[in-house]
Amino acid sequence: MTQTRGAGPAGWEVASGVWLAVAATEALAPGAHRDDVAQSRGMPPWRAREFCAGRGLVRSLLARAAVAGAGEGARPAPDVRIVRDAEGRPALEGHAGVHLSVSHDAGTVAAAVAFGRPVGVDVQHPDGRIGAGLARRCLRSGAARLNALPAEEAARELAWVWTAQEACVKAAGRGLAGRPWEIDVPLGARRGRWRQYRWLSLRDLVATPLSCAFPEPGPQGRREG
Repeated sequence: MTQTRGAGPAGWEVASGVWLAVAATEALAPGAHRDDVAQSRGMPPWRAREFCAGRGLVRSLLARAAVAGAGEGARPAPDVRIVRDAEGRPALEGHAGVHLSVSHDAGTVAAAVAFGRPVGVDVQHPDGRIGAGLARRCLRSGAARLNALPAEEAARELAWVWTAQEACVKAAGRGLAGRPWEIDVPLGARRGRWRQYRWLSLRDLVATPLSCAFPEPGPQGRREG
């Protein structure tokens, strides 16, 4: 895993051609790109700030990837137009082989950019309201271990599990329809696999639960559209 530094938020190349970053929404919104601002018109102010921050973080990652030489043959400029694909996901206009994912929660934004393969990212602040049913649903056999933890720690651990589960279904293009709670993510795990997807939880890099998922590169893991 490679960390890059420069202007703006820190970013990580978590796998070959897969870039990830996280930042406070308010830290990114003031530098919003003119096209992002135009697309945000008509949104409630809080949503417009969130929208522009997510796209700003994507642009930051594109700039870092370009400096590192990622995406040979199709390096999109950081000011490329970010649109929505047929499923409503963010996409780069004219660059079908570059995949994006953005996540927001409680003033924090995370973004992922992947060259030649889909990617999913999720960020989640812990929620202290954990019911036994939710723990069983997301952790099944691990629910008893979760319930034995102090409330604050249990909330944090459940958030880590959920970000990995959600990142997987986002990478698969399914969202909640993919039933993320059925994905086996062991309590305390930093990495794992679900179907053809590999997931990573950045426990050693950030305090706020943050995970990403992507398939391995190659004929079975590559999707250009």
